[in-house]
Amino acid sequence: MKLLIVEDEMKTASYLKRGLEEQGFVVDVSADGEEGLQLALVEEYDLVILDLMLPSRDGILVLTELRRAGRKTFVLILTARDTLDDRIKGLDSGADAYLSKPFSFSELMAQIRSLLRRKPQRNPTLIEVADLNIDPFKRQATRAGQKLNLTPKEFALLLLLAQRKGEIVTRTTISEQIWNIHFEIESNSVEVHIRRLRAKVDDPWERKLIKTIRGVGYTLEDGE
Repeated sequence: MKLLIVEDEMKTASYLKRGLEEQGFVVDVSADGEEGLQLALVEEYDLVILDLMLPSRDGILVLTELRRAGRKTFVLILTARDTLDDRIKGLDSGADAYLSKPFSFSELMAQIRSLLRRKPQRNPTLIEVADLNIDPFKRQATRAGQKLNLTPKEFALLLLLAQRKGEIVTRTTISEQIWNIHFEIESNSVEVHIRRLRAKVDDPWERKLIKTIRGVGYTLEDGE
């Protein structure tokens, strides 16, 4: 899933981006209200984390314009403004949730999970490939009934392959979707993560599901 952070305090933005990427999200960041608004209007985000005190255009104006344009993207306001009037104004302007700074990252994640559970599902709740079962919303995977202990990045990689079952997913696509890098990475990060994923998804079983298409990318097949 893809999130947008609109936050002009770079330390906070960097902390949020790192933490959310560790949870498997693709994250864009804007430090400017006007730029953030344009990104939210043009790109398809699952959720926007929005500060209120921003340069160019404050958060309430960003939110108001976003709703006026008919965008129903979930918006979570994250701000130092913590009075009751601020909360009422933010929610009345169209925010789906309101969290005050300083904040707990675990509470932020709980708010995000709560909102995303309300999102209409574009994919089946459960994805099945042979005896591999993946639940995108619980972020869990099992094989032959055994729970797979995957890191957030490993789960995001497995989910990407499963959602494109039978298709070749290139290294460039993986770097864009998993690391939000818009060019083919030169390091062996993709290969390392594929190898670690195989160790958990394929190695304990005779039937192998993750296939390498040499020089192109990878595919997840039912192994038959």
